[in-house]
Amino acid sequence: MAGLTDPDLLFAAEGGALSIARDLYAGVKDLPIVSPHGHTDPRWYALNEPFPDPAQLLVVPDHYIFRMLFSQGVRLEDLGVSTLDGSPVETDPRAIWRRFAEHYYLFRGTPTRLWLDHVLEHLFGIDEPLNATTADRHYDTIATLLQRDDYRPRALFERFNIEVIATTEGALDDLQWHKTIRDSGWQGRVVTAYRPDAVVDPDFEGFLANLDRLGEISGCDTGTWAGYLDAHRQRRAFFKSFGATSSDHGHPTAETANLSDAAAEELFNRIRRGSDDERERKLFRAQMLTEMAKMSRDDGLVMQIHPGSWRNHSPEIFQKFGRDKGFDIPTRTDYAAALKPLLDCVGLERDLTVILFTLDETSYARELAPLAGVYPALKLGPAWWFHDSPEGMRRFREMTTETAGFYNTVGFNDDTRAFPSIPARHDVARRVDCAFLARLVAEHRLREDEARELARELAYTLAKKAYRL
Repeated sequence: MAGLTDPDLLFAAEGGALSIARDLYAGVKDLPIVSPHGHTDPRWYALNEPFPDPAQLLVVPDHYIFRMLFSQGVRLEDLGVSTLDGSPVETDPRAIWRRFAEHYYLFRGTPTRLWLDHVLEHLFGIDEPLNATTADRHYDTIATLLQRDDYRPRALFERFNIEVIATTEGALDDLQWHKTIRDSGWQGRVVTAYRPDAVVDPDFEGFLANLDRLGEISGCDTGTWAGYLDAHRQRRAFFKSFGATSSDHGHPTAETANLSDAAAEELFNRIRRGSDDERERKLFRAQMLTEMAKMSRDDGLVMQIHPGSWRNHSPEIFQKFGRDKGFDIPTRTDYAAALKPLLDCVGLERDLTVILFTLDETSYARELAPLAGVYPALKLGPAWWFHDSPEGMRRFREMTTETAGFYNTVGFNDDTRAFPSIPARHDVARRVDCAFLARLVAEHRLREDEARELARELAYTLAKKAYRL
């Protein structure tokens, strides 16, 4: 029986480009994985306990899965997604898995289907399509394997050939799981990344209390502008002590500001008193992006900016289930004007790296590639989130390469909470890039030796260099 994935997946259908893509892919498919930004749980690697069951591993934590099922009428409670108030949800993992399998056809043509088929075949040895008929067989196969020591998190980390993975923790996190990993003596490299949204965004829930807590754990007076900035510097240094090489900023827009010290202090004082002026709150977020960039210039943390998502679009779902439940929606995003204050301040710094992501593909050729193609501090992150797909990756390369080239991009990062999908996501990215390079060779725009070098850069080297790993 044929497997779930084809050896020529995502390559040209025939001709010279197909053979070139095969050759390029053969040279990069087994390279180590560098995963510089993601959301896997450091607790997994710290405790190294078996994953509980197929549903908890593959369905319950993955918003790519449950958002699609919810769109077709499946309740989140029936998929085991916990509620904030503790109201009942499905707790039988086999029932959750069956419900998922019955609706697996919904993922036809999506990247989620590519990732999941890769996981089923290459991790669990399954070659039958998942559906209602095969659900229990697949569940039993996966559940049995998950009890084996070679399917524990650290063993999978090593089997996946992960060289380094970065998790993402909030500024108030004590990083206890990273400490446990470090103290365990295990050689797997798991680092953190500094995510300060909860203490730089006045619209973040509990913001003022978060500032109080920031002061407590840093020993700085976060009632003052100077003390607040010092608290960030201390926390950033603490994160660096656990391997952090980057910070991460998920603002609604890319808007930045560069106020005078006196004006920034006055704005902070109003925000600290609980200003409900929307313009002031937006300006504070904008100012803090520039402040974080200046700190990155000083301490060397790579700065990632992920703007343009309307977070928690459904207030009902947010109130019942909380964040990250599939209701974050892309919006139009301005970069050229929005980033100018930050770029006027630090954009020409050669030792600073600011990595820009977008959910607005219309900005690729118009704004992002030209900006990254001239400002030394700027690099372009890969096709991200909704565009982490074969078509999205192709569009990214087609629309940015002509202006930014390859070397103002940073390779690939998987940005995932779904640990087993990491090899699948990197495999898709490597295949798409090899196919793109093969087309350039076939069109006589690249020599084959250049394409082989670029394939390795895109799969491995650029991410290590950009993220200082």
